Amino acid sequence: MKAKNGEHPWGDIGQLILFLCFMVVWVGDSFFLWLSTFASAYLPLFIRLPVSAFAIILAGYLGKAGHGLASHEQPPAGVVSTGAFRYMRHPLYLASILFYFGLAVSTPCLFCFGLLLVIFLFYDYIASYEEKLLEAKYGEDYLHYKKNTGKWIPKLKNVLKNNLGKSS
Repeated sequence: MKAKNGEHPWGDIGQLILFLCFMVVWVGDSFFLWLSTFASAYLPLFIRLPVSAFAIILAGYLGKAGHGLASHEQPPAGVVSTGAFRYMRHPLYLASILFYFGLAVSTPCLFCFGLLLVIFLFYDYIASYEEKLLEAKYGEDYLHYKKNTGKWIPKLKNVLKNNLGKSS
């Protein structure tokens, strides 16, 4: 299997397989089998729904913000460090993880949380692979970006610098 420029060769098919697996497990267990959703008796709906909604809304925002900057049709000329990429290196992958988390919390399906761990490990693996390609392609520019930007969680100093710098 040949990789797209800058992506892991199994990235797209792996994401599709994991999406289908997650949806089968989530729908099957949450609405038909109820094998691992017993935690819903201990975690009230008024807590689960806002957490789920927040995760899914944030996933939508990160997905939209990331796709607008990192497009296959017009690849960027250099390191993308604006928009959501200003705060974290993989907002598109994080959007997917947050979407799965939101669904898992909504019902709460313990099997889905186990699968979510597998999904996170997969995304972390392909993100690390892609970062090596970016380091080779952009050199010092990417290393500087990597040093100042969190992989999954924004670095507080970067968030403060970017937001405080705007107000002055």
